[in-house]
Amino acid sequence: MGIFRSGLAKTRQSFFGRISQLLGNTDLDDDTWDDIEAVLIQADVGVAATQRIMEDLKARVKRDGITRADQLNVALKETLRGLLTTPPPMNVSGRPLSIILVVGVNGSGKTTSIAKLANRLNRAGRKVMLAAGDTFRAAAIEQLQTWGKRVGVPVIAGQPGSDPAAVVYDATAAAHSRGHDILIVDTAGRLHTNYNLMEELAKIKSVSGKVVPDAPHEVLLVLDGTTGQNALQQAQKFREMVEVTGVIVTKLDGTAKGGMVFSVFNDLHLPVHYIGLGEGVNDLVLFSPENFVNSLFDEN
Repeated sequence: MGIFRSGLAKTRQSFFGRISQLLGNTDLDDDTWDDIEAVLIQADVGVAATQRIMEDLKARVKRDGITRADQLNVALKETLRGLLTTPPPMNVSGRPLSIILVVGVNGSGKTTSIAKLANRLNRAGRKVMLAAGDTFRAAAIEQLQTWGKRVGVPVIAGQPGSDPAAVVYDATAAAHSRGHDILIVDTAGRLHTNYNLMEELAKIKSVSGKVVPDAPHEVLLVLDGTTGQNALQQAQKFREMVEVTGVIVTKLDGTAKGGMVFSVFNDLHLPVHYIGLGEGVNDLVLFSPENFVNSLFDEN
């Protein structure tokens, strides 16, 4: 809970803390509703999710006979919690080798998230290998290799500019032969060439499926929390290209736009598996709806 409270401090102080101030010792009126709606939109909760929250909140007020603004806090917490679901366990058990494909635009924190996820799984006793499938940027390969050394996980890489699908094929074969049970694949994040990227992702998916049945078993989309609603637009594009199974939201400690997590659930209908709440290797944490919502409100 502590890492959630400290990691979400900016969102809490900028927006959700203001809701607590708004909900003073006064009667509920139209201004109260307008103020709450404005704060939710500013916190990047998104229009559709905000409308759903407001409708649910008004229904709770009517049902519970709430007349004062200060009684709304508990109802608002319950409404927000109702928008989120506890993520199911990732589908990475019960077979000799599970493959996780990680997608997202460059700069979203994708490579760092892969390393942090590898570190988590490694510490949980899994044998993890990484594949440097973003072959278009030499820096991406080097970054993954550096992180691999840091967290003690082997990295399979090709030359810059080589065929990403060939790298994934080699990595899958290597993971198989060396007895690793999870392979995490980094992919290029170039949204401006949608067609090429789509073809590339399809090819990587096909190659991994040839070596390991039903692969990839998870396709995780990394979204930069600091970009708020823009991240949601990126997500829609990636979903058109590849079957995304879950989301990692990064950099939530550096933004007041943490409300965008509600949009991920409401608009994308995808589970958030992990959130990034700091730069340390252990700061990728399993998403908890209760801890997330409670950390958005001041303790009083």
